[in-house]
Order: sequence, then structure tokens, then C-alpha cells
Amino acid sequence: MPVLAVIPARLGATRLPRKPLRLLGGEPLVVRVYQRVLALQVADAVVVATDHDAVRDACAARGIPVVLTSSDHASGTDRVAEVARRPEFGGMDVLLNVQGDEPFVSREALAGAVGVVRSGHAPIGTAAVPVAAEALHSPDVVKVVCTDEGRALYFSRAPIPYLRDAGDRSMLTPLVHQHIGVYAYTRQALQQWVQWSPHPLELVERLEQLRPLAHGLSIGVAHVPAAEGGIDTEDDLRRANARWSVFSTSAPSIAPV
Repeated sequence: MPVLAVIPARLGATRLPRKPLRLLGGEPLVVRVYQRVLALQVADAVVVATDHDAVRDACAARGIPVVLTSSDHASGTDRVAEVARRPEFGGMDVLLNVQGDEPFVSREALAGAVGVVRSGHAPIGTAAVPVAAEALHSPDVVKVVCTDEGRALYFSRAPIPYLRDAGDRSMLTPLVHQHIGVYAYTRQALQQWVQWSPHPLELVERLEQLRPLAHGLSIGVAHVPAAEGGIDTEDDLRRANARWSVFSTSAPSIAPV
């Protein structure tokens, strides 16, 4: 089952203006994400999907495969689905969505999501990591609870599972998992996802993964030991640049441009 990794890179981020083109280690952030995904060798092909000529030109100048997509897409998922419909990618059975602001994404998270789909466990795969119980109360931490077979029951910004009695904290701790926003899909599941209108649960929680879940599509969750966050703010970018030289020499074969 060939895998196509698509990196959505929208220029119009508000918290970090022109995010894909901001420099990390002297290269645009989107280039660093492409290098990382390529180096991890979880996909048979990697392509950037953007809505802006500036991002397209930056990628093309470095020999990075890039597709200019519609500027009307509401999410990266819609952008990935547009790329998947292009004839040149028709032979790719699994689509892997890697956010364009995650240059430190782990192999475990990507391979875990892909493994869910390739194994037939579920038509959509994603990943989660254990977090401290204190994270339950942060709406910025998206929590997921799963069946014993590893399929998502629900995603929420609210504290799930909810600790009703303090004496049960020891049972709660191993159940708290933070969702990591990487997705793998079968071609059919991806196109179903984007054809459905946003679901009320999705709109209330501001979590698009509730759309396929509400429609009955299974989402398999790969549990991985740890994962890095994305780059959303100026402070995130400063921290990322401060650690880049160490990371790029210790990470598995970061591909040059």
C-alpha cells in the first residue's frame, strides 16, 4: 500500500504570520518539515500542498515537490484531499497528513498512524501520547479515550476521562492521552471526510476529527511514548531555532536541500 505524505502549508496563519516561510536553521519552516518527513522514510513520496505562490516558489526553488491548491479550503484535511484527487497520485493507497509546522515530528507517530491503516485496523489512523493528569484541565491539550482495541471513542478539550473520586487517581493516570495531530487515511475515508458537512460536535469542540467519528468511521490510535509539539508562536520559533543545531545533527539523516 504505497503512502503519499502531504504537508499542508497555508501562508495565512495569524499567530505566526507567514509561518511556512519563517526561518528555522536558515531555511523556511516548510522546507525543514519536508526534510524531516523525507528522512523518516515512512512514505513512498512526499509533497507540499500550499495556497500561495510564495510557498510554492520557495519549495520549487529547492527541488521540493509542491502543489498549488485552492485558497478556499477550511482545513489541511481539505487540502490533502485535493492533492489525493490529482491523477499523478492515483496510485497512492494511503494518504498521510503531516502538519506544516512540525519539524520535530517523530517517526513513531507517523509510522503508527500509517500502520493503523495498512493493517486494516481502521480506515483512519492517528497517534496519542501519555500526559500528566494535570493536562486534563487545559483546553489546549486535546484528549482522546479509546476502546481496548485502540479505536477512538471520543476526542475532547474537556477533561476526559473525568475523575469523579479522588481515590481513583491511580486508575486515571494511565488513561490520560494527548492526541497528536497526524493522520493517515485510506483514499475512500479521506474523501468521505471532506464530503460531509462540519458536524455540530466538531463545531462545538473545534476538533475536525469528530466529523468522521460522528459519522461512524473508525479512527485507530497508535499509542507512542512521546511527541514534539508544533510551532505556533514567535516563542515557539525562537525555542526551535535554539535547539535546531543539536537536533539536526542527532536526528536520523535530515536530508539536505
